[in-house]
Amino acid sequence: MLMTRDRSLKKAGLFLLLLLIALFCVSDAFARNDQLTFPVQDVLNSEDAEERLGGRVKFYFGAQESGEIARNFGEYRSNKKTNAFNKSDLRACNWAFLSALIALEKRALREGGDAVINIQSNYKNNPFSSETEFECGAGNIIAGVALKGTVVKLKP
Repeated sequence: MLMTRDRSLKKAGLFLLLLLIALFCVSDAFARNDQLTFPVQDVLNSEDAEERLGGRVKFYFGAQESGEIARNFGEYRSNKKTNAFNKSDLRACNWAFLSALIALEKRALREGGDAVINIQSNYKNNPFSSETEFECGAGNIIAGVALKGTVVKLKP
């Protein structure tokens, strides 16, 4: 009887192991990582942006003209991810983008700047420069936005 029980446990363990391997393989097959672009202005005009961005830092995307620079504090990066489960890509990506802007705003204020210029998407370290759009990586569970920009103090 003991031998039969050991054999049953081994079979059950082997079955569970094979089941876990199969589930892992299937989950990879259904995983996605879409690179999408969305309008910058939609986020900047949102209520969330009005509530969360202080307005003390100006944002200039791509090659937008910012005016004369009094001081350059250097380039900084922000990489923000958010839970995308049961959310549209648009909603998740907009939230991640806003979070990345908040991080750049905090950095600018900490450095003594009043603007972030030359803001580019930098998803997976692939620069994407646009005055009107940002890039987002959207998956089944997580969405992420990576930005880089130069913190400056503008001349009055």
